[in-house]
Amino acid sequence: MATSRDSFHSRLGFVLASAGAAIGLGNIWGFPTQAANNGGGAFLLVYLIVTVLLALPALYAEVYIGNKMQTNPVAALQKACGKRFAKLGKTAGVIGLGGALMMLSFYTIVAGWMLAHCISPLLQLIGFEEGASWLASASTLRNIIFTPIFIFFTAGIIHQGVHGGIERWSSRLMPVLLLMLLGLIVYILQLDGAMKGLEIYLIPDFSQITDANLIVAAMGQAFFSLAIGVGAMMVYGSYMKKSDDIGKLVLSVAALDTFIAFIAGLLIIPALFVALHHGHEVFAQGKLIGQGQLIFQILPSLFNSFGSAGLILTFALFALLSIAALTSTISSTEVVVAYLVEAKNTSRKTATNGVSLVVLVASMLIIVNFELLFGLVIQVLTTILQPLMSLFYFVVLGWLWKRGNQLTDIAVLAANNRLKWFAFYIRFICPALILVVFIHLAF
Repeated sequence: MATSRDSFHSRLGFVLASAGAAIGLGNIWGFPTQAANNGGGAFLLVYLIVTVLLALPALYAEVYIGNKMQTNPVAALQKACGKRFAKLGKTAGVIGLGGALMMLSFYTIVAGWMLAHCISPLLQLIGFEEGASWLASASTLRNIIFTPIFIFFTAGIIHQGVHGGIERWSSRLMPVLLLMLLGLIVYILQLDGAMKGLEIYLIPDFSQITDANLIVAAMGQAFFSLAIGVGAMMVYGSYMKKSDDIGKLVLSVAALDTFIAFIAGLLIIPALFVALHHGHEVFAQGKLIGQGQLIFQILPSLFNSFGSAGLILTFALFALLSIAALTSTISSTEVVVAYLVEAKNTSRKTATNGVSLVVLVASMLIIVNFELLFGLVIQVLTTILQPLMSLFYFVVLGWLWKRGNQLTDIAVLAANNRLKWFAFYIRFICPALILVVFIHLAF
């Protein structure tokens, strides 16, 4: 069965696809605004520390389980838990599938917003002001139109398989994302006010780094930005050979993800202070007036004041965000598709169409009940499901999985002191850190 599975054909393909799964709106939109609201440079410093201490081991745990089991997340967790806890593992895997569908149900809506805002300045450039204004204004009709378009784009790539679709398109989209991000940074840093934002972002106020709220905010951001807990990294890990050095690959993914988040801060935070310099209201009582207003109103208004060049900048910003969203929706869709293909003997085409239909129905339910469901779905996923699933991965890797797991093999650990300490860290320290984040967010 393992030999017939589609797979990544190169390590670079795996790194770009996995980084694409992790790099999403949370990195380019969420991270900079978290940094702006939580001490700038102090937040950045703590974020980098907790990424190494917590997010990197969590990513390793998820990828390692998938790689050694060479199957979808449901079967992988069922096997890893052994006969005694097989039902628990299978249940956790199914819950992970539900988490992937939950993420897609709201993420495709937000991605549709990005796509609409990407097209809006192009219409404005050709003089179609009414259409441009409609695309840039929130409405139920716009959501109903653009959410299915984004689902269609995602399905089109998944239809093509792991190598022909996910790997190929990730290898194309990720370099474009990076180049666009760097180009926007170069432009923004030349504008009046940008240096003030750069100073706040890069020079930490060390008096703030012991603030408990800042530490938990940074820990949560580092944890969620790597897309841990919904099975995406586990299924991607299963598409690599067992002989590959997973540790180095995971390190590469985490490094690229963290680098993108870091340079996104180099764009957004200086842009905030450029907007402030031009008279736009950005902060209220020391906090950003709102992430939605920031990305959909303040920055477009700032760019529009630059004339035609500003419209091109607006297009580039939302094209960047659309690409980031697409690489994330691809990975979450593949989680469920892989399960249906392998466990239910469904063709990839049928599985992709079925998952896309479920996501479309769920998204439409959220759209027509937006005030009630949108925030609730996000909260349940990010503050309950993902932390608990990641905690479970640590428990599986450190305690339940005995056969074929080097972190529980006494002979292997006795011969490798470094691995012994890492196993101790995975078994005891990481679960404790996850619990701290989860308890704080829950209460």
